[in-house]
Amino acid sequence: MESQPLSEEGFQASARALESITTTATANHVADPKTTLHQPADHDGTHKWLSRILPSHTVEQLETRFHMGNYVIDRQTGEKTFEAMSVYVRVGMHLLYYGSEQEKVLHWQRTLELLKMESEKMGREYDAPESKSHIVPFIDSFQLWDSMKEMKQPDPDQYATFNEFFAREIREDARPPAEMENEFVTSSPADCRLTAFPTIDLATKYWIKGEGFTLERLLGDAALAKIMDGGVMKIARLAPQDYHRWHAPISGTVESIHDIPGAYYTVNPQAINQEGTLDVFCENKRSVMVIRRTLTNAPIAIVAVGAMLVGSIKYVPGMDQVGAQVRRGQCLGAFYYGGSTVIVIYPPGEVTLDEDLVRNSTEQQCETLVKVGWRTGAKI
Repeated sequence: MESQPLSEEGFQASARALESITTTATANHVADPKTTLHQPADHDGTHKWLSRILPSHTVEQLETRFHMGNYVIDRQTGEKTFEAMSVYVRVGMHLLYYGSEQEKVLHWQRTLELLKMESEKMGREYDAPESKSHIVPFIDSFQLWDSMKEMKQPDPDQYATFNEFFAREIREDARPPAEMENEFVTSSPADCRLTAFPTIDLATKYWIKGEGFTLERLLGDAALAKIMDGGVMKIARLAPQDYHRWHAPISGTVESIHDIPGAYYTVNPQAINQEGTLDVFCENKRSVMVIRRTLTNAPIAIVAVGAMLVGSIKYVPGMDQVGAQVRRGQCLGAFYYGGSTVIVIYPPGEVTLDEDLVRNSTEQQCETLVKVGWRTGAKI
């Protein structure tokens, strides 16, 4: 769908909407997050609230252009379910669209400033001691009590701030990597909604539709991009309610880490899949780790991508050092508040993906719910 000119009225209204959402969310930490920041976009209350802030034509444009969520497939059961988009993501989607070339430049700069300001605001708020009172309502709302039993610290009262809780770490024995004795196997880097593509071309055909995507831009390295050209891509999207650390999909040695500054756009699938928008993977703040795989000596790129309202991307102490030894399933780093994404890229011939993941990603054009450490493919 072609983008429509975004009026000054529309931009200012979207900015007010986002500011109102984040302010309301942090003003009452004991409130159910599904009544503030994470209220479903298809909720009647969301429509009424947006209609009070946004011009009527802007609300109509949002509801016409975007679906209100995404379908995901449970890998264990094969069941396809609908996950509603949160209200803050819905407003963020609107901020991806531009009008004329002149408007694009101005809107891009102002949107970058707005999303940076709101993301940093959320980071500060959730680092404050007062944010601790948001932990239990968050666990209750997203039904996370069972998963808390898997954490190194299962008691929510022991976390000093919401961000400390958000970046909680799982016990290694709670989620051992699949077929750990088999170094040919690769595993999921996170608890996530995963898409997996045998080639980069298939990833851009079925999933990454934004303008300007190239491996060189994503990785920030022309030589590395050339090595990876034609290789395999896995995209692991972490929703806010997910365990928010990422782990090594293979064993090897850290060869390099390259931090790339960028924006804070939403990484919701509709932002990735929609033609005519910016490619958010290449625009967003990210960190590229290259691990030299022990089994084959091939470089594997692991790209941690920040997103809307993500305050920071942090490596586990010691994992950010060149020469560090990494074993498959080992925790590499954490995201602090918000949804985010981890992209893993393998050179050609380095892995054959599991068929169900490829089928869901291409034929169904749908994400698959997987857990960190689950098998995603193997070197054949």
